[in-house]
Amino acid sequence: MPAPRLTLLGKPGCHLCDDARAIVLEVAGERGLELEERNILEDPELLDRYAEEIPVVLIDDRVHTIWRVDPDRLRRALDEREASA
Repeated sequence: MPAPRLTLLGKPGCHLCDDARAIVLEVAGERGLELEERNILEDPELLDRYAEEIPVVLIDDRVHTIWRVDPDRLRRALDEREASA
C-alpha cells in the first residue's frame, strides 16, 4: 500500500493554519511522509466548502480534523491506516 497522503487546506495569514502546519510537519517528519498544502483561495470549490473551517487536515483525501490538530490523534490515525493495510 502506498504511503498515506497528508494534505493541509488553509490560506495565507491564518494563524491556526500555521499552528496546524507545524504539528503536521512534525508528525510527517517522524514517519518520512510529505505534506501537500493547498490554498483554498486558489480553488473555488475548496473555498466554498471549507471557507469557515480551515485549517483542514486530510489523510488520503478524507477529512481527519478541522481547526485544531492533535498530534497524538494524527499519529493514531496514521497507525490505524498502516495496520489496516
